[in-house]
This record gives sequence, C-alpha cells and structure tokens, in this order.
Amino acid sequence: MTTIDVDGMACGGCEDNVIDALSEVPGVEAATADHEAGTATVEGDADPDALAAAVEEAGYEPVV
Repeated sequence: MTTIDVDGMACGGCEDNVIDALSEVPGVEAATADHEAGTATVEGDADPDALAAAVEEAGYEPVV
C-alpha cells in the first residue's frame, strides 16, 4: 500500500478526480482519497513517480 499526501483537494468531487487519475496508473488495484486528511492511498504495485504524475495531471499537488 502506498499513501500520497495531496494538496488542493477540497471536497468529495476532488477525491473522485484523484481516485480516477490514480486508477488509470498501471499496477493500481484500488485507490482511495480523503480530502480532509489530504491523502490518497493506492493498493497494488505501481510506480510512485507515475502516481505523483497522475495526481499532478488531475490538477492537484502531490507532496513528496
């Protein structure tokens, strides 16, 4: 399991955007996001750089 800190999520719709973006990354089996905690969690064997890039492409800022 990989947890990513994500800046910029403000609501459930933001969570959905992040989940959709992360779900497209090869190797991701499941993804969740929590705008209140500012995190996204991914299950599976995905490249962390690809996960961060997906979050950025969705319009949010991954915190490394």
